[in-house]
Amino acid sequence: FVLPGKKRPIVLQTTHPTALIFLSFFAAIMTHVSHHFSHVQAMVHHTSAHDSPCVRTYPPNGSLSSSVYKYRSQLISCQMTVSTLQQMEANDAAKLRSEFLQVLRSRRSAEVPLYEEVGKPVMDPRYQETPRPRFSEAMESCPKENIHNFKDLLKEENLYLITEAGEQGRLPVLILSMKESNHQSRPAVVFLHSTNKCKEWLRPLLEAYASRGYVAVAIDSRYHGERASSMTTYRDALVSSWKKGDTMPFIFDTVWDLIKLADYLTQREDIDPSRIGITGESLGGMHAWFAGAYDTRYAVVVPIIGVQGFRWAIDHDKWQGRVDSIKPVFEEAQIDLGKSAIDKEVVEKVWDRIAPGLASQFDSPCTIPIIAPRPLLILNGKEDPRCPLPGLEVPKSRARKAYEEALCLDNFELKAQPGIGHQMTSLMVKEASDWFDRFLK
Repeated sequence: FVLPGKKRPIVLQTTHPTALIFLSFFAAIMTHVSHHFSHVQAMVHHTSAHDSPCVRTYPPNGSLSSSVYKYRSQLISCQMTVSTLQQMEANDAAKLRSEFLQVLRSRRSAEVPLYEEVGKPVMDPRYQETPRPRFSEAMESCPKENIHNFKDLLKEENLYLITEAGEQGRLPVLILSMKESNHQSRPAVVFLHSTNKCKEWLRPLLEAYASRGYVAVAIDSRYHGERASSMTTYRDALVSSWKKGDTMPFIFDTVWDLIKLADYLTQREDIDPSRIGITGESLGGMHAWFAGAYDTRYAVVVPIIGVQGFRWAIDHDKWQGRVDSIKPVFEEAQIDLGKSAIDKEVVEKVWDRIAPGLASQFDSPCTIPIIAPRPLLILNGKEDPRCPLPGLEVPKSRARKAYEEALCLDNFELKAQPGIGHQMTSLMVKEASDWFDRFLK
């Protein structure tokens, strides 16, 4: 377009889709102005990209405090249209988080002030599966610094956080870090175990990350580990939730604990509150996904074989793999609903009962994109029947759009390892490790 009083046209170039829309609109306006007015003062405010870290402040949401997160990507400042779109999306995300917190609070026992109790090492961890797991090649392969006298330099903390009243409100926490003399704050990563396991199972990962300068944190999820009293505690809790509708043992109750855990971690002097990551395997991957979506204090999120499309699986008759992982609750629902077999109606009613909104407003197409612009790496197996890859097409495309509009597309990746089903592999462990090093170190 040509400004009044100028002979040479002004040419602006961009490949960013949002910027293209803005520039086209802007060019049309300026061309119209140049044709109808003889005197126009053009005021151009130039904002250039620079080398400082990208910093974004999130608005307060419910009980979650405002935080600032620092990323390694360069800050690219774009005002007007882009910032307006981002503000609209931020408002939508805040509304969704508020709705989720309302769901969490709807089935809470009495809320109490968060406080800490001293614990002790667990000598005989409880696993709710037979045979008892003994070794994980994938976890043992995690990159680890070769430190002389590592065991002597390793600091172990065992504690309990009281996250709400009642027996399940006592959250067992295991923290490993290196003894340091300089007392500088460090990055932290929270690790979450899979179904029927416990925090002690994750020790190879905790030690590996601790050796590399992280504060490594693990918890027992609801009805697991120290929070279990028998081999069937988790299964019984799921069935009870279906029957009574008074708890949410599948994913949501543990997400409440992770919100409270963030309260605790951000107050520790040895942890940099702007550099806290979260990851987990299978059920732990789902915990990481939802905690990362609803608590922005988790600055980097890496769910492993956990992200899926619950609504998509129902609509496309691909729910069997996930249902089989916690089948007793669906079998109980089948009987109660007078069905001859578990079908999509049974599946939908169970999800609505034990995790309200899981297959609707809180499903991955809605919750994965709101993690943007924080770094997000989703790691799945290409042949995973519990997390069918076609069910991630919509959340993936929406997430890419969100990261693109936030001008940090490099902060998002979804990787599906060929030939792998529902299994965390050594490659996934390495990729997660590299991702955290890239964004938290």
